[in-house]
Amino acid sequence: MQRVVLHVDMDSFFAAIEERENPGLRGKAVVVCMLSGRSELSGSVSTCNYLARESGIKSGMPCSRAKKLNPDAVFLPVRKDFYKSVSDRVMEILRSYADSGESGDAFEQVSIDEAFLEVTERVGGDFGRAFELGMKIKEDVREKERLTCSVGIGPNKLISKMCSSAKKPDGITMVKPEDISGFLQPLKLTKLWGIGDVTAEKLQEMGVSTVGDLAEYDVIGLISVFGKNRGTWLKQASAGIDDSPVKEREGSEQIGRIATLPEDTLDPEMIYPLVDRLVEDVIAKLDARGLVFRVVTLTAINSNFRTHTKSRTLNHPVSDREILRQTAREILVEFLSESPVELRRVGVRVGGLQKRTGQTSLFDYGA
Repeated sequence: MQRVVLHVDMDSFFAAIEERENPGLRGKAVVVCMLSGRSELSGSVSTCNYLARESGIKSGMPCSRAKKLNPDAVFLPVRKDFYKSVSDRVMEILRSYADSGESGDAFEQVSIDEAFLEVTERVGGDFGRAFELGMKIKEDVREKERLTCSVGIGPNKLISKMCSSAKKPDGITMVKPEDISGFLQPLKLTKLWGIGDVTAEKLQEMGVSTVGDLAEYDVIGLISVFGKNRGTWLKQASAGIDDSPVKEREGSEQIGRIATLPEDTLDPEMIYPLVDRLVEDVIAKLDARGLVFRVVTLTAINSNFRTHTKSRTLNHPVSDREILRQTAREILVEFLSESPVELRRVGVRVGGLQKRTGQTSLFDYGA
């Protein structure tokens, strides 16, 4: 069966979330900055929307420089916890579309705003069905989170990753196996995922200017300059060859659920039932995949739409629903004792995930 892999990349994720939360920002250049606190704009650009990019603003640039490029841009501080809560929901949507097997979901979160999905079994190796699936994912993310994403579809991770960047924002690009050569050959070297400026400069000194040139270059020559592993990889990548599996990155995965309360409140007796339901959903996901957890995080979004999170790390990994319920409730009580503003939404998330190997009961937890 022909392998089919999707890469989903959220569009200017942080800035898009800020525009969603504050519609007054739409139509303006929005720049999200990692501020040092030394002065008003000391720090660097984390991300910006596409309107800001038209001014030459880009990630990693000093915020002061970005301000000079576009004095009318709106500069906002990074709200990492808030973006993470949105990311968790998006990733749960994406995961639901990935193939599942005995070893778990064929899903790999690459960063806070992008992920790979193996969908070979789901679409039966059919690229036409994969395109329809990609469109459904885009619709699902837009409907549930009011955000856009770009989707790349290919026979492996390398091609799908490069496809997702081809038509941004809000695009979808598909390259079938028979179209790989035509897709890759005209591209600049730095467009090949995995090649940076240093490698590109060295290749250009060797007379290699495009991916097509690299594909024609003698592999022995590449190995003599870059070493066996890197040289071989360059040759394979230039031909669109990538056998790397789509799998969860060790220690990076989290499972969570978030939901809205029936009404804004600070009454724990009104919030506990929702927390308990979220716990049941999280435990069901853990059980289905044979996982245990060590970190418990509670997310609270108040009526002012401010997001706060608190985490607690347990002594060792467990899978007991009562432990999760008790821990989530205890963290909630801490929230309520500190916040005078009523809560609107609550989320429960677990991390530090591992495969279940033995006893992880309440008795074990207290030992």
